[in-house]
Amino acid sequence: MSEQNNADERLTDVEERLTRVENLLVSINEKLEQRSDVGQVDTGKADGLKQWVTDYVSMRLQQLVPETCDHPDEVALQDGPYLDNTAVPCTEEVEHRVKRIPIPFVREMVVQRVADNARQAGVERVDIEFFEKAATF
Repeated sequence: MSEQNNADERLTDVEERLTRVENLLVSINEKLEQRSDVGQVDTGKADGLKQWVTDYVSMRLQQLVPETCDHPDEVALQDGPYLDNTAVPCTEEVEHRVKRIPIPFVREMVVQRVADNARQAGVERVDIEFFEKAATF
């Protein structure tokens, strides 16, 4: 008889636990139904977040890869603008185009490639047409 009582107690305990689990699942389901649709995202906020992430990554890259402080001598600068950190003269258009490259290490790579191509081609002053041809990888 004690085994019968023990089995009945266990069965009652299991039924109570199942009832609590069922109640929890019902309450979770109700909360999920009350939430607004997760698929609906405010594109304005998403674009704002994307812009913030882009600005933050750009700032961190500039901190990690700072531009060098080596500049051509002042006397040499009197001849006109030069490609950054090189002795290769260029037009103001090219100088402006180089400054528009947002990521410093990419800017350095482009300038070095253009400067190397200008030296090999024997170009006296890099103009915008030569820059566009030489800057492509």
